[in-house]
Amino acid sequence: MLRARLLTAIVLIPIVVWLIYLGDLPFLALILTATTLAEIEFCLLLADRRFRAIHLFGIVLLWLFVLDSKFPRWGMLRTGLALTLIASLAWRLVDYRRTRTADWTGTIASGLYIGACAWHLIRLRDLPQDGRWWTFIVVPAILFADSAAYLVGSQWGKLKLAPSVSRGKTWEGYLAGVLVGGLTSALLAWLWSFEARPGSAITPVRGLAIGTLIGAIAPVGDLAISTVKREAGVHDSGKLLPGHGGVLDRLDSVLWAGVIGYTFVTWLLV
Repeated sequence: MLRARLLTAIVLIPIVVWLIYLGDLPFLALILTATTLAEIEFCLLLADRRFRAIHLFGIVLLWLFVLDSKFPRWGMLRTGLALTLIASLAWRLVDYRRTRTADWTGTIASGLYIGACAWHLIRLRDLPQDGRWWTFIVVPAILFADSAAYLVGSQWGKLKLAPSVSRGKTWEGYLAGVLVGGLTSALLAWLWSFEARPGSAITPVRGLAIGTLIGAIAPVGDLAISTVKREAGVHDSGKLLPGHGGVLDRLDSVLWAGVIGYTFVTWLLV
């Protein structure tokens, strides 16, 4: 398991780093691809619970959010949301005998959830003042925090964090994740401060603050998806990423980190 996990990381990390560095349309393509796969996996989890999720409408919703974050001048979000909801309810009427109201709500909720969170990742990268470097602080913070939590929890974890939801999560792993998330962000903020523009808000202290917040709060996103997987009776959301499970398994906490990071930077620093 650990070997497969490392090999997958070795292949994917350079690609993700390069696309984040490029930003603009390459980063948009990364987010659209990853979130679309995550939405499909989410709908399949619902299907495992005998729901008939309507994939198309969930995907349309998340694309609306992501494209609106990149092209806000198009003004597509409000009208697009209304039209998608109307169309999905109309389809629910047409397919009434085979679908239930719960099928519709599950599909809509998954698309709204993933899309709204992904909106913040795009906006974070597109910040005119050091968006690239803030993204290179926020995303590694949660990835290193998750890795530390996994390693410490699997080796030395004794106290279960949320046994009714995820048997593998421990308090020892969680605290290690908070510590590593904060230290990683502080170090990266110090490094990126040399690359940032004059007058940049990036400092090691602020990096420590944002990394600690991400390490403390973002794992809740992982636990939230764990409840869905537990109800579906599966351990992973998919098998696309050897050693990691599905794309949703890797994005669940990253999505929360994007929201936390963007909120921190825009509300407190800009």
